[in-house]
Amino acid sequence: MSQLRQANAVAHEKGGEIESMSELTAGKKRFVKRTLSEESPTILIGKGGVSEEVLKEVEKQLEKRKMVKVKLLGTALKGGETKQIATRIAERTEASLVEVRGHTFMLYRRRKK
Repeated sequence: MSQLRQANAVAHEKGGEIESMSELTAGKKRFVKRTLSEESPTILIGKGGVSEEVLKEVEKQLEKRKMVKVKLLGTALKGGETKQIATRIAERTEASLVEVRGHTFMLYRRRKK
């Protein structure tokens, strides 16, 4: 059994819920894409890369708005591809990766109750 399935099984036994990228519904993905498509990225990641300050800012914006649009500048890509970096940020912030397009990606996370 995969690690995600095991985590979901444990969470459901405890009455909790884990939301991953695969559990985000198509309708919710469309909503986030439509909402953020015309907006400029609210977080820019430069040559400093993904630091603790960047992760704190992503957390803060996810808590406030439930969704965030992030752009990686060319200097930040020395640590890997955009999709790899976006996946790592999504895992660290417990958010769902909605879409990666070029050097820009969108994250969504339900508000914690």
